[in-house]
Amino acid sequence: MKLTVLESKKNKLHLEVDSDHTFCNVLKKELWNDKDVHVSGYYTEHIQVGKPRFIIETSDKSPFDVLKDAAKRLKKQNAQFVDAFSDAK
Repeated sequence: MKLTVLESKKNKLHLEVDSDHTFCNVLKKELWNDKDVHVSGYYTEHIQVGKPRFIIETSDKSPFDVLKDAAKRLKKQNAQFVDAFSDAK
């Protein structure tokens, strides 16, 4: 997956994500689990064309750190799901 930084400030990150709505929705919701996140959302120029653009705003933490932490939590949740699915077979 490719991420392109469009804007980076101390407490704001605006990036383009080479992914689909499914991943972006999951990431957006996971970012809201961090108490330092004030804004977590994404948009597309048109629903069928263009890449999603994410906006993350934080209070104290770096938006890059918040994004990395959310990705780690999602990776852990995904591994737990795979384990549970394997056990269900």
